[in-house]
Amino acid sequence: MTASSEIDRQHLADLIGPMRFCLFITRHENGHLHGRPMTVQNPKLDDGSEDTLWFFMSRRSEPVADLSRDAQVNLAFADMDKDRYVSIAGQARVLDDPTKVKQLWSPMAEAWFPQGAEDPDLALVGVHISHADYWEVKDSKPVQVAKMLKAAVTGQPPKHMGEHGELRPGG
Repeated sequence: MTASSEIDRQHLADLIGPMRFCLFITRHENGHLHGRPMTVQNPKLDDGSEDTLWFFMSRRSEPVADLSRDAQVNLAFADMDKDRYVSIAGQARVLDDPTKVKQLWSPMAEAWFPQGAEDPDLALVGVHISHADYWEVKDSKPVQVAKMLKAAVTGQPPKHMGEHGELRPGG
């Protein structure tokens, strides 16, 4: 991993870490995109060579069925209080890895899987990140409103409303 990708990886981890929840978007069998709220089990990116976000899902769920047809997914994160937004494109896969499940297990997961980490319905889903876009607004709300009012008066689109970047954590 290059120094640049290490910085990208850390920046992405800093952006999504506090969010924890995202819309996990798959392509349904009817061709439509479907988004479902999911909890990221590792809000910090894994140490090691893979940039993977982990999720627990029901093996009988529609998202798992969708992944068997099309592994391309999008993860959409939003922190409206801090004006931060992240869109992650990646390849998802369902794995049988009891060690990883136990490493990621938390009491919150037990609400969904009452038989614990050994629940036969538990599917471990890893999303390998291939690309991420992010938007961060660093101005205060009053400054943002002032810029938008100026744009409305002048007829010119607002400028410098925030930072947009693309990250490719895999280098």
